Amino acid sequence: MRAILPRFIDAYILVLEIVVVSSVLSLIAGVFVGLGRVSKTRFTRTVASVYVEFFRGTPLLFQLLVIYVGIPAFGIGRFPNWKYFAAVIGLTLNHAAYSGEAIKGGINSIPDGQMEAARSLGMSYISAMRKVVLPQAWRNALAAIGNDQIILVKDTSLLTVIAVPEIISVFRNVNSNQLETWTPIILVCIAYLAITIPLSRLVRMLESRAEWGEEQ
Repeated sequence: MRAILPRFIDAYILVLEIVVVSSVLSLIAGVFVGLGRVSKTRFTRTVASVYVEFFRGTPLLFQLLVIYVGIPAFGIGRFPNWKYFAAVIGLTLNHAAYSGEAIKGGINSIPDGQMEAARSLGMSYISAMRKVVLPQAWRNALAAIGNDQIILVKDTSLLTVIAVPEIISVFRNVNSNQLETWTPIILVCIAYLAITIPLSRLVRMLESRAEWGEEQ
């Protein structure tokens, strides 16, 4: 335990950093994807739909390999830390598609009268979407978005294939070099639960805060 624990702590911190950055970026991108999916412009809807279909229809492992191996083939990304950037880019692009679909569903759940009332007050389409529709859509989509962010945490286990020294990678090294199985398995379990359980409770707390008006 004394020999391998520092390595798991380093891997845990790295995974936490990747999760935080990827989560923030995927949520921001997901808002634009969701807006694109409900856009009144056909071209915008088509681009957003193709994006969603590609990233939901192909495995994340394939996408990571395309970014990590394929992009440097064009002379881009040939620097030592490319694997970390590839990890963040891959997770962000993949989960932005799922977050976008959740936000699209949230927007579609808002009655059309909300937009019509906002427009009748003199708001532009963008202003009405930002101030009236999106806040309500976010509340409706919160559960799906929260579940997707938990999946993102578990998807970091795939980063071992692009040489990111994350938790599963450390487990494989310990298991092969020190012939120890159950100690690193327990540490892997604790590491993931230490991220997913607080994240699940945070999502439940946000859901309860979002629903307090309805309970009143």
